[in-house]
Amino acid sequence: MAPLDQTRKTDIGEAGSDTASRLLAWYDAHHRELPWRIAPRALASGTRPDPYRVWLSEVMLQQTTVEAVKAYFRAFVEKWPDVEALAAAPTEDVMKAWAGLGYYSRARNLKACADLVARRGGSFPESEAALRELPGIGAYTAAAIAAIAFDRPAAVVDGNVERVVSRLFSIATPLSEAKPEIRVLVERMVPDKRPGDFAQAMMDLGATICTPRRPRCMLCPLRADCSAILSGDPERFPVRLPKAEKPLRRGAAFVAVRGDGAILLRKRADKGLLGGMTEVPTTAWTARADGATTDAAAPFPANWRRAGQIAHVFTHFALELDVFHAQASGDTPVGHFWSLPSDISGEALPTVMKKAIEAAIPGATKKPSPHPAKRPA
Repeated sequence: MAPLDQTRKTDIGEAGSDTASRLLAWYDAHHRELPWRIAPRALASGTRPDPYRVWLSEVMLQQTTVEAVKAYFRAFVEKWPDVEALAAAPTEDVMKAWAGLGYYSRARNLKACADLVARRGGSFPESEAALRELPGIGAYTAAAIAAIAFDRPAAVVDGNVERVVSRLFSIATPLSEAKPEIRVLVERMVPDKRPGDFAQAMMDLGATICTPRRPRCMLCPLRADCSAILSGDPERFPVRLPKAEKPLRRGAAFVAVRGDGAILLRKRADKGLLGGMTEVPTTAWTARADGATTDAAAPFPANWRRAGQIAHVFTHFALELDVFHAQASGDTPVGHFWSLPSDISGEALPTVMKKAIEAAIPGATKKPSPHPAKRPA
């Protein structure tokens, strides 16, 4: 990729303050109300963001939508309102609360980070460099915390920001190769004043106006600067290379049910895919190899019947599991445990395992309603 030329850098620097001013004015009027965010008016009156809540939300938001994260975030801060409380929580409880957010290594790093910050007095460091030394905090998360929580001038570049900048400058380089150039461009745009609001404004612009499909360009505060609009095809950017087809892996899952409705579960190894999470017994499938797909590989003899097949997509591969269901005697195989129907929704079950259980017992993983329907008189 060719380096960003000096003329372009100079132009960005000269126009950057005006661009930031227009973007911040738009943000003041149109920002999203989010449970972890301090609104601009509150910031102006002296209320500061809680670094714990900023950190927690940013970790949750990686690879997960804002709407999906809201409920998880509220549940987390209700259980663990600060970093010391999260550090004191059992790891198993944190994993259970994380179930459904995906990327379970992030939950383990979340707990490790909370433990370290609590041991150091409970305060997050303010600089990007110091933040990156904490478990699970990479370049993006460090920049986001530094900017939003501490108002440091940091270049915060997520997928929304990549899209906005790719269109502003009609970056023809495929996104996978253009990321360093995009970061340089953002660095030149970040204002000295309100860099945290600027970062969130860029994210909001990408999420609500400069959307992947059918962007609302006429409402964009930066439309006068956007070269993609002049091209007549803003959806062309960012340019992406064709996606490689994901390999398909196969395996089987076994849903054994005791007489009282309890389901047989086990904990996965702490390291590796879905590390530390809970699962029904399965065959030895991995990201690189298939597992057995018949009931001959079941953990114990029973009258297994095929309950169906489920599909799940991981980052690097797709998975199909043939699901088998059986009534069990109640004996507990070594390394397994039984979870009662009232407890199953609270287990640390990743989505793929919930799918397997649902294929055999529809509704089993759903939380019971706090207000059960009354029987008609």
